[in-house]
Amino acid sequence: MLLSYLAPMKVAVIGAGTMGLGIAQIAAQNGYKTILFDVNETALAKAKNTILSSWQKLQEKGKLSAEIVTVAIENIDFTSQFSEVVADFIIEAIVEKLEVKQKLFLDLEAQNESTAIFASNTSSLSITQIGSVLTHKDRFIGLHFFNPATLMQLVEVIAGAESSNEALGTAAAFAKACNKTTVQCADSPGFIVNRVARPFYTESLLLAEEQVGSITEIDDLLEASGFKLGPFRLMDLIGNDINFAVTQSLFEAFYFPARFRPSRLQGQKVAAKHLGKKTGRGFYQY
Repeated sequence: MLLSYLAPMKVAVIGAGTMGLGIAQIAAQNGYKTILFDVNETALAKAKNTILSSWQKLQEKGKLSAEIVTVAIENIDFTSQFSEVVADFIIEAIVEKLEVKQKLFLDLEAQNESTAIFASNTSSLSITQIGSVLTHKDRFIGLHFFNPATLMQLVEVIAGAESSNEALGTAAAFAKACNKTTVQCADSPGFIVNRVARPFYTESLLLAEEQVGSITEIDDLLEASGFKLGPFRLMDLIGNDINFAVTQSLFEAFYFPARFRPSRLQGQKVAAKHLGKKTGRGFYQY
């Protein structure tokens, strides 16, 4: 039933960073006509090269057929012209700042049909609050992918106070068509995964600050206990700026409980622009 919402559907992704390009890649390779937009032409060119290189490697490994890769390449367009961002389903993956996201969706609403569905990939900001400025609030939902979007299976579908069942159904069906596992959750700070995972980061950072163990020792011990990545390697992968912003958001939203207190150590990394893999330096050198 949900899949009936999808055809025909054109998808646009706003933001050509790691998350945005990953979402655009899986949309295009799963059959959707896709636009990837970024105002930064350098970032857009880098995203294009990353996506095309990924498809070539997947084909060489036999994980995607030549036919699928050919169609995927035909499916995706890259643009720095905002006026070209016209689609049925538009996913935002930009900076975690409320006012910036609200301005973006207002501009998108002005140039798209009233039937267009808008989704935010925010990690922790309120879906209800982001969408509060829109005329068609019922067409706005949260669709939270995890990094890297091409590999991570889980997607959170978040219902704002006025999100319609149709919009939520479309989002869930899109994610499932991209071979993702979806869970619908309420509009609560951090949703499910980031709220549960926060102590994994904050307590590990506290251990490092108190010199209970080194960063490498903490990572190695937790990986030996079954975690695929230790907290510091994972924060470097996600981006320390993003991870720190999510912690700050939850700390404020829950009225400053100690368990969500942002780390001075991570704050210093963000201030120094040691954001992780994307800058070549974080808790580790890359």
